[in-house]
Amino acid sequence: MSPITHLLISWSIANAAKLEKRDRFLVTMTGVLPDADGAGIVVDYAMRFTSHPTDFWTQWHHVLGHNLGFALALTIAAGFAAQRRFMTALLAFTAVHVHLACDILGARGPDGDQWPIPYLSPFYQGLNLSWEGQWALNAWPNFVITGVFLCLMFWIAVKREASPLEFVSQRANQAFVETLKTRFAK
Repeated sequence: MSPITHLLISWSIANAAKLEKRDRFLVTMTGVLPDADGAGIVVDYAMRFTSHPTDFWTQWHHVLGHNLGFALALTIAAGFAAQRRFMTALLAFTAVHVHLACDILGARGPDGDQWPIPYLSPFYQGLNLSWEGQWALNAWPNFVITGVFLCLMFWIAVKREASPLEFVSQRANQAFVETLKTRFAK
């Protein structure tokens, strides 16, 4: 699924409990950070016309950050950095696993590759999770899921006066929430 969808889902998970802003940020980021292993695409793009093109994205996306080892590392880091340690760690672990599940469901690549998830890595390399029915990134179910979590984000923003914008700018968050309240709240 798209990084925006992962952000919306992770932020929704972060709002499943009454967490402070920093703890919500930690949970949200743990749900998005598995895709950091796709950053190699930037290097691949820059190197594509050189005499030494790279293939980092194909080799490492859905490998380095999409596994139990990375999930545990993110969960432990979030737990240590949090104010409500146990709840934040629990929601962080959930957010990473929902990310992995979403990618198994709907992250087939443009070339039809299913991008299996090496779930037990780095502890064991013999298990790769995939699903034959995996839909493409631009398939309609991904758009529906994104729409559902976008609506949930609007609802949470009105009820709790917080949106993902709170991580960027409190003023932007406040303006966004006020706009939603003006348009939709009764």
